[in-house]
Amino acid sequence: MIYLGPAGNCAKDTLSSLKKVKESGLGAQEIEFVYGITLSNQRAKEVGELNKKLKLRLSIHAPYYINLAAKEKAKLNRSKHWVITSAERGHYLGADKIVFHPGFFMGRDKDEVFGIIYDNLGDIKDSIKDRGFKIKLAPETTGKHSAFGSLDEILKLSKKLNISYCIDFAHLYARNNGKIDYKEILRKLKEKEVHCHFSGINYGEKGEKNHLNISSNKPNFRELARLLVKKRQNFVIICESPRQYLDCLDMKNIIEKL
Repeated sequence: MIYLGPAGNCAKDTLSSLKKVKESGLGAQEIEFVYGITLSNQRAKEVGELNKKLKLRLSIHAPYYINLAAKEKAKLNRSKHWVITSAERGHYLGADKIVFHPGFFMGRDKDEVFGIIYDNLGDIKDSIKDRGFKIKLAPETTGKHSAFGSLDEILKLSKKLNISYCIDFAHLYARNNGKIDYKEILRKLKEKEVHCHFSGINYGEKGEKNHLNISSNKPNFRELARLLVKKRQNFVIICESPRQYLDCLDMKNIIEKL
């Protein structure tokens, strides 16, 4: 089964957006906290109650400015706080996963940064468990060469910490200079339900620049869809293009034709 949905609201507020998503025949939405956590726990509970009826796949994208490999203790502590607070909101929303960009190399050895992020994410996992929040951590593959988040790095981190992950196909395409091997990526994904992001993307020497509509075919969604419809796993695909809701409908049309 493939569940499609937009990154962020496609109506005036979250409640209206979820209703619109459901009425459109889509199956998911990612709640965006990328520029700050503005949703209260009470509002999250209201949204969660509505979604018990709608039964959409809900997820959260935590703030962009998280860096779990920050050199400054204050920045690291703020990053941990943002992940944990996002997890709290997600718990009351009834969201399944909290997606976030793990951190940056900042001139350091990749293995060293892996160890730093591993330790800090382990602390966050323990804190979330101690607070009783029912939500899975899902570090995301990233599109900049300066950022921790290759496919193998994310899958290794997921396996060692026994957490989930988010596969952003556009980021992998940009990270690999406009090349992507969908078959090889899917071969490595073992979860029964895989959380994904998709959009077109503009890239340069340093990797990701900005997201594009799926009509850009950078990368090509139809090629991915041909493979996904044959898989026995579930896939939640969140569209992050500039016209995410309309592109979700186009992606839905492509899948239905296949």
